[in-house]
Amino acid sequence: MAKRDYYVVLGIEKSAAIDEIKKAYRAKAIQFHPDKNPGNKEAEEKFKEAAEAYSVLSDDQKRKIYDQFGHEGLSGASQGGYGGGMTMDDIFAQFGDLFGGFGSFGSFSSFGSSQRQSVSRGSDLRVKVKLTLKEIATGVEKKIKVKKYVPCAKCHGSGAEDGDKSIATCPTCKGSGYVVRVANTVFGQMQTRSTCSSCGGSGKTITKKCTACYGEGIVQAEEVITFNLPAGVAEGMQLALNGKGNAARRGGINGDLLVVIEEERHPELIRQDNDLVYNLLLTVPQAILGDTIEVPTVDGKAKVKVEPGTQPGKVLRLRSKGLPSINSYGYGDLLINISVYIPEKLSGTEKEKMKELTASENFQPSQSIKEKIFSKFRDLLD
Repeated sequence: MAKRDYYVVLGIEKSAAIDEIKKAYRAKAIQFHPDKNPGNKEAEEKFKEAAEAYSVLSDDQKRKIYDQFGHEGLSGASQGGYGGGMTMDDIFAQFGDLFGGFGSFGSFSSFGSSQRQSVSRGSDLRVKVKLTLKEIATGVEKKIKVKKYVPCAKCHGSGAEDGDKSIATCPTCKGSGYVVRVANTVFGQMQTRSTCSSCGGSGKTITKKCTACYGEGIVQAEEVITFNLPAGVAEGMQLALNGKGNAARRGGINGDLLVVIEEERHPELIRQDNDLVYNLLLTVPQAILGDTIEVPTVDGKAKVKVEPGTQPGKVLRLRSKGLPSINSYGYGDLLINISVYIPEKLSGTEKEKMKELTASENFQPSQSIKEKIFSKFRDLLD
């Protein structure tokens, strides 16, 4: 995919001074920071794109080449670590001082420090929880048993057998958590910093590993987790329980537990957003003569009056007998769809009675009724 114009990326004019460039990049980096947009790949790419643009436009020599020759003129520089080859660690190492005064974002909290040790994070867990319509209508407290990684009780999550006595400064990065590399580019030598592969960015190594967790700092165990689900949740919604996921190796930040909502089918009610639908099956005499009938709701029964001459397909509405909205104080309705049962078999006597009834004008649909039914049929097909 073709690269966008660097000035467009940062939202500045070609005549922008260095202070304007810094300010624009700072705003973009804050907006698309990975800790503010967890798991958002598009935001991560825009974050890197903004860093690439700033790395060129903030350098007088590279900016002159770019202004004259465009992206092609910088093809050699991009091979030296810019653009798609620029890691998140490179960005924070080279431009982290620009974020000063905007607070910390998770594991990248030491933007301006000379030593930036990374903080590990445990992985997220995902569980599915089935709810009945009644539980969805009222909200519910749930308890689930989860098998996950927890801090090792023997070493308290450090991974070291004898605590601090078994922890030493990483010899590769000298405790900084990163290593410095110098690359030769068309613009001269370029210095980059990346996470130390020996210690994973912690700046420390374990000289004697814990015999219970083998130096990992975590072990598998089962935990009972209690949480509340609000009224009005729906199929597919996710609830994030912060810090209830897997523990991080050798300390750090726990992952999250993602609770995915599943709805159990109700034997009689069907959900449509916050409305509930019930199909009321009438006998022919009930439809003709009318009746008062009990219908199910999420919390019991309700009586509805069926008027004489009620036609199949008519919908009766019971206000606020549906489900609550998760975002407001409103409730959905209970929609009662009228169906009429036509007997498949009749006795001889019943057949004779029906023949007598069909001879009556009242059992013959009028032209207006025919037109009304045809109109509904046409709308259904459309």
